[in-house]
Amino acid sequence: MNIVLKAAAALAVATALTVPALAQTTIVAPSGVTTGTYMDYMKTVYARATLAELLQVPLATFDKEFELTPMAAESWSQSEDGLTWTFKLRPGLVWSDGEPLTAEDYVFALQRAATTGYDFAWYWDFAGGIKGWKEVTEGKADVSTLGLKAVDDLTIEVTTNAPKPYLPSVTSLWYPVPKHVVDKLGDDWALNVDTVVSSGPFDLESWEKSNNSVVLTKSDTYTGPWQAQIDRLEVDPTLAAPEVGLPAFLAGDADYSFLNTGQVPVATQRFPDGIRKNAVFATSYISFDMDSPPFDNVDVRRALYYAVDRAELTSTVLKDIAIPAGSILPPGYPGYNPEIAAQAVFDPEKAKEHLAAAGFPNGEGFPEIEIWYREEGGYNGAIVPAMAQYLQAEFKEVLGITMNIRVLPGQDWMDGLLNKKNNIFIAPYEYDYLDPSNFYGIFYNGGRHGYHVQEYDDLVAKADSEPVWEERLKLYAQAEQVMIDQAEIVPLVHPITIAVISDQLGGDAATPNSLGFTPLDRLGHYFFTHLTKQ
Repeated sequence: MNIVLKAAAALAVATALTVPALAQTTIVAPSGVTTGTYMDYMKTVYARATLAELLQVPLATFDKEFELTPMAAESWSQSEDGLTWTFKLRPGLVWSDGEPLTAEDYVFALQRAATTGYDFAWYWDFAGGIKGWKEVTEGKADVSTLGLKAVDDLTIEVTTNAPKPYLPSVTSLWYPVPKHVVDKLGDDWALNVDTVVSSGPFDLESWEKSNNSVVLTKSDTYTGPWQAQIDRLEVDPTLAAPEVGLPAFLAGDADYSFLNTGQVPVATQRFPDGIRKNAVFATSYISFDMDSPPFDNVDVRRALYYAVDRAELTSTVLKDIAIPAGSILPPGYPGYNPEIAAQAVFDPEKAKEHLAAAGFPNGEGFPEIEIWYREEGGYNGAIVPAMAQYLQAEFKEVLGITMNIRVLPGQDWMDGLLNKKNNIFIAPYEYDYLDPSNFYGIFYNGGRHGYHVQEYDDLVAKADSEPVWEERLKLYAQAEQVMIDQAEIVPLVHPITIAVISDQLGGDAATPNSLGFTPLDRLGHYFFTHLTKQ
């Protein structure tokens, strides 16, 4: 070794001994459920491994203001007849094994989903309306007939059955599948850490299957938008329950925790700057069998609409884990109309007038009824049972109605709703994609309630295919006004979640949006890539 190399080597050794290694930033997060099978969102949504979707890059996704943002797709366009969308991918995207990420990987993901029993396949018919989807998933047509085409490595073409002006928002749940790996390993590619490849901002370091916890690391190969600002993300689903999460947070073993109603006052007093609230984009409402007495009478339905004191319900019984609902759309959701929401006032006198007009003054002669709700976990588990008891007391006091309460397993409840085995239900619904058509669609042409209001159906059908956003909103507002005038539903509450975060967390993801909400992991791609830690 010559003298120059010796000097360089000595300097390197000295530097290594005197300069501390840069500390890695690690965030410990509560998220997910404690069981999961495949690390592949396009194989299974309901039994996927924790944050499997965070490993891949969707075509588009939402920021914290719920604005649609291009991700793998750098642009898209719609044909003049509204039936065909063309998505252009960003050049230079690669899988973590170095293979190019191409249009074929996205098309393959949906072709495979349509033919292998994907548990989220309904979404691509209901929300996407992809041409041929229903026929292929029912085994009546070959997969090659699907309205999907990889025109070239960077161009995807999607054809729908009818104009879908909101299709780009639907693609927020369209992730690629590595065809080159699946061709070698089949579905097993997503069972082992060593064979999982990623296309998004994080790689998979470890996966503890006994509790579905994962460790993700910042990707070295991802070149798209929203690159991770932290080095490691440890996600532990056992911390998702507030009863476990808050003690871990207080001990410094988690960087944030969700709160239950009993924990909110204590956490708010101790960490006033660390409290974050989030809109879940969900609505709980009363649904009726509108074809049978007594709820085939619009005056009966409107009596219940005016008999609910939503402000009292949310502030006292629910202790602010929900906000009053006057619309099927939650505040902040695209298309939310505050003028319609404002109509849902508590007016006992008007409620009595409608019940009297229906032939039941002061509830006299009104049949005893039984409201059904389904067994729920999560935020609905804290809301729905207490809300049912409140409604029971409210309807008795205001209207003189006797209402019993029955809780059923989810499958039995849905069977009762669809097949009209009861005449009144508490129905919670959480969005599947960010567009007004999502919520209005569950009442369209029977939807999940089995009744038809022709004027409503006509307006929603027209709005669904209207390409001009402002015109769509006008049509949806007209449709919802029909819904309210006919009292097809009684909107009750919109759930929210409350969490406490560490003062070491920073970045744009840790600050509330313009509506005062902090979406946290409800918008995982945004949240975990815009979060920093001191």
